[in-house]
Amino acid sequence: MTTKSKKVTGIGGIFFKCKDPDKMKDWYNENLGLSTNEYGSLFEFRSTDDPDKKGYLQWSPFTDKTKYFEPSKKEFMINYRVENLVKLIEGLRKEGVEIVGEIEEYEYGKFAWIIDPEGNKLELWEPVDSVFTDQYEGKTTH
Repeated sequence: MTTKSKKVTGIGGIFFKCKDPDKMKDWYNENLGLSTNEYGSLFEFRSTDDPDKKGYLQWSPFTDKTKYFEPSKKEFMINYRVENLVKLIEGLRKEGVEIVGEIEEYEYGKFAWIIDPEGNKLELWEPVDSVFTDQYEGKTTH
């Protein structure tokens, strides 16, 4: 019996379009208590498997003029936390899943984008959570 490798490990972010992202960040800060920054709000959580390990979820309002969600026409995009993004993308490509662009790498992780059967663009993220711990300690929503 073969063990299926883990693909998605959690939600990494929720992104949505709006008319005025700054006004939305202010509203959510004032009315719902989100700790906001230039990108939105960073939610901190603990790993079930390793409670000492912090993880993060990014909540971000985007301008309704953004091209970042394209080719999707939807008003939102979900970011999924994944393990071993390169291997995952190779497998998805073999399965015929539509891949958008190439894998991009930053200090806070690797990113790739795919399209689901209904045309939703999904962002896949292999995170480096320690970057957020170092930069946003005490400035997250939890």
